[in-house]
Amino acid sequence: MGLTIKKPKDVAGSAAPAILVGLFVAFGGILFGYDTGTIGGILAMPYWRTLFSTGYINLEDGELDVSPSQSSQIVSLLSAGTFFGALLAAPMADLLGRRLGMVASTGVFTVGVIMQTVATAIPLFVAGRFFAGLGVGLISAIIPLYQSETAPKWIRGAVVGCYQLAITLGLFIAAIVDNATKDRPDTGSYRIPIAVQFAWAIIMVIGMLILPETPRYFIKVGKNAQAAKALSRLRRLDVDHPALVEELAEVQANHEYEMSLGKSTYVECFKGSLGKRLATGCLLQGLQQLTGVNFIFYYGTSFFSNSGIQNSFVITIITNVVNVCSTFPGLYLVEAWGRRPLLFLGAMGMFVCQFIIASVNTALPDSEAANKVLIAFVCFYIYFFASSWGPVAWVVTGEIFPLKSRAKCLSMTTASNWLLNWAIAYATPYMVNGGAGNANLQGKVFFVWGTFCLVCVFFTWGLIYETKGLSLEQVDELYGKCSTAWKSRGFRPTLSFAEVQEARGSVGGARHASLADIEADVGRKRSVAQVEQY
Repeated sequence: MGLTIKKPKDVAGSAAPAILVGLFVAFGGILFGYDTGTIGGILAMPYWRTLFSTGYINLEDGELDVSPSQSSQIVSLLSAGTFFGALLAAPMADLLGRRLGMVASTGVFTVGVIMQTVATAIPLFVAGRFFAGLGVGLISAIIPLYQSETAPKWIRGAVVGCYQLAITLGLFIAAIVDNATKDRPDTGSYRIPIAVQFAWAIIMVIGMLILPETPRYFIKVGKNAQAAKALSRLRRLDVDHPALVEELAEVQANHEYEMSLGKSTYVECFKGSLGKRLATGCLLQGLQQLTGVNFIFYYGTSFFSNSGIQNSFVITIITNVVNVCSTFPGLYLVEAWGRRPLLFLGAMGMFVCQFIIASVNTALPDSEAANKVLIAFVCFYIYFFASSWGPVAWVVTGEIFPLKSRAKCLSMTTASNWLLNWAIAYATPYMVNGGAGNANLQGKVFFVWGTFCLVCVFFTWGLIYETKGLSLEQVDELYGKCSTAWKSRGFRPTLSFAEVQEARGSVGGARHASLADIEADVGRKRSVAQVEQY
């Protein structure tokens, strides 16, 4: 387990352009984080509660408010929109390209922001939440796709992980803006936090109009000359440099090999090795939500307030600071340790924190000591999440799929994330709050999240392959030759797909020839070549 991240000496050119491009694209995570982060504070704003109330009286403080069902609808409609947006991301990214796909997604998001800003009643506000969610869903699937297809393999995990860092920054900024406007006695209390999102959208669109398309997308659509130019720009090498020519040839050969195994259809995504990868990605993204993180960021302000904690807005800002700061260790450890150990240790840490919170709150309800434990271990829990499952879920799903179906599979894994996000956002008020028809779990809800964190431990051991340091094409070789996830840490790539394409004819030209058969044939040819040299 190494502890350093260095550019390999045998890698030609500069990694700086690709890294900077990946970091800018990660800015889209601020749209994601900010939009999801504002709603928790808005729901607790006195002016907004009075303006949008349809007559319901909050039992906790006796003031006008939206009902639990209306609160669920307002929060969960964003997630419903993101679910459909994520599914639509694949055809958009394949039709328009990764770059213009993000521009169009930002346009959809802006429509939703406009509707929320002008709303003074629940129907228009909810409609705006849906369209903003549609845009966020599109963006959330295309950004990791773009980053994975442009970043150098030796630092790809850290680059893609910066998407999660941007999400945490968005959540943090939302908490600050909400806290600054919460006491305004006018519509500015909620309109200012919502309208700030126009700035994020403008920055995103201007940047994406300047940045290059991904070389792998150009290979996918048969534009090899443009792929060479795009990769030249990202690697700062001439288009005829041997290293650049070799990298492009490997991407093209891998794509041709994958296409020879089956067409790029949704049905193919559920078959064989690709189906196994899709199941891994969907479960990974779903479990990321079931750890309970968005319970903290969607309903944290209201939950802390109802638990008797003073200054719940301030506590929310503190948890967001912890979230941002804790992401940085994850960006380093995802490359220094690898994907498997980081996910495993993160799940164990979250499990312990959740059960401590739930146990203390069950044993000492409504006590000051229990509230202090709640705040402290929520912060510890956020540390474990933000340094592991937060960024690494996006890293893994961005790199385990072949080029022919990467957009389709990534859109489905992201949709899984948003489906569970919606379910949790909708169910949480009924799980936590008191009243008729509600479970009134209060702090006991952490038993639920903690149990899922334990599931995450076993899931990581059984299904997460170690992809640290591999190119996206070498990940295909990993899945083709390594039958179980727990053996993947010892995997070393031995084939290039250029050799695979050349060798397929000599093993019967078989479409069904396994990588093991092809590797044996390549090995024989290498041995013959070495003998002939002597």
